[in-house]
Amino acid sequence: MATVTRLFDIHTQALEAVSDLEAAGFDSKKISLISNNHDNWHAGHQHKDHADRSLGDLNHDGENDIAEGAGKGAATGGILGAGAGVLAGLGMLAIPGLGPVVAAGWLASTAVAAAAGAAVGGTTGGLLGALKEAGHDDDEAHVYAEGVRRGGTLVSVRTDDSERARIEAILNERRGFDSQARAGAYRETGWSSFDPAAQPWTAEQIEQERARYR
Repeated sequence: MATVTRLFDIHTQALEAVSDLEAAGFDSKKISLISNNHDNWHAGHQHKDHADRSLGDLNHDGENDIAEGAGKGAATGGILGAGAGVLAGLGMLAIPGLGPVVAAGWLASTAVAAAAGAAVGGTTGGLLGALKEAGHDDDEAHVYAEGVRRGGTLVSVRTDDSERARIEAILNERRGFDSQARAGAYRETGWSSFDPAAQPWTAEQIEQERARYR
């Protein structure tokens, strides 16, 4: 299986991409989304003991309010139509170096497991470890993790090589960026790698970062 990942500056673009993927017939179980929640677009409940909880526990806590969250920035009906398979499972958890994120799907589950494993075994944990386990090389994993730290949203899809081009076209149509498209811009500011021990970015920092790409 190959993994296709794209970084979106605005979470609504990512939600629309997920909807497009499901409308095109891709299995929701192979689609994952992880989004920075600095502006509280998703009004779910965050579990601080995420390392000891399954993704199912995190996603079905009775306080998931995706309709309200999506409605803040996009037409709720369109996003919650074909994309409801993935988006209905969105929940909140904390990831080292990122703080609270909105997440659903296999990559989020892998990130939780990686964080737990790192706590006891010293391995690369959290989102960085999950991206590497999914097949991304070191540079790609660092750029994508940094992208979420800077306010972005990741959409990752597991796929056979035969479907890769079609998935990439759908994600690119919604303004998804691959790691190479952002690596240079990050390094221009002196960045070298994602640091899971660093403080999450503030809302002001994230807005300034987004302004660079408008």
